[in-house]
Amino acid sequence: MTSEEKAIDLIAQAERKVKSSQGFLGGLFGGSSKLEDAAELYISAGNMFKMAQKWSAAGTAFMEAAQLQINLQSKHEAGQRYVDAGNCFKKTDVEEAARAFEMAINIYTDMGRFTMAAKHHITVAEIHESNAADLEKAIFHYEQAAQYYKGEESNSSANKCLLKVAMYSAQMEDYAKALVIYEEVAADAIESSLLKYSAKDYFFKAALCHMCIDIVEAQRAVEKYCDMYAAFQDTRECKLLKNLLAAQEEQNAESFTEAIKEYDSISRIDQWLTTILLRIKKGMNEEPDLT
Repeated sequence: MTSEEKAIDLIAQAERKVKSSQGFLGGLFGGSSKLEDAAELYISAGNMFKMAQKWSAAGTAFMEAAQLQINLQSKHEAGQRYVDAGNCFKKTDVEEAARAFEMAINIYTDMGRFTMAAKHHITVAEIHESNAADLEKAIFHYEQAAQYYKGEESNSSANKCLLKVAMYSAQMEDYAKALVIYEEVAADAIESSLLKYSAKDYFFKAALCHMCIDIVEAQRAVEKYCDMYAAFQDTRECKLLKNLLAAQEEQNAESFTEAIKEYDSISRIDQWLTTILLRIKKGMNEEPDLT
């Protein structure tokens, strides 16, 4: 008997157990213990399907087990089964995987297990950012995760999620939202001797978001960041910002490009920065030349 055949047999046994637990006689003769047995059979079937690499069938079996465990008031076990289902569905059906993890999240939040809920919000966010490329949903789940981590005083975990929110918000041209997050995370970082050095990157990104909105506000922001964190003044990021702002003010696309090339020769500019910088440059070209 193959693993898949064993799994199919276990599913049939589980279905018979569920059926015999129902109705008046089922209630009299240990209905709940039959449901417990059925849940165990579904779990065994799920594991057999996993061995056979039948991921969709495995996920469905774990979903059935989770539903029975909810009926039995075994919330923690139900949550774990939904996670098992989600991990199986991730290999075949990302929408179904997200649904399974969201059901686990509902259980964990109901139980007050907010760190667990946050962890699975991140999983759902990652599903949306990589497979489905639905950035709005990814942002929503990273925000939820950040909120739960903050509530549990896990500020560094919260900030990691918020940085994802900022990155995707800027990509979607919601610069105001992105820059507020970058400024908040930078302000947090400069309070820590371990994290202080990373503040320059967050101030840099916040200033670029400002440049996408308003050059005067961007100039003020760079001055403010230098006041908040004196070491920022001497960074290559701050020097680049000042050169870019000068080029933007003069509508000098050539100087703008030269400043970026000089920076990139030492510190590689990633895809996100490239996108934002190109948008700023394009904005310069679109403005009327008043000279």
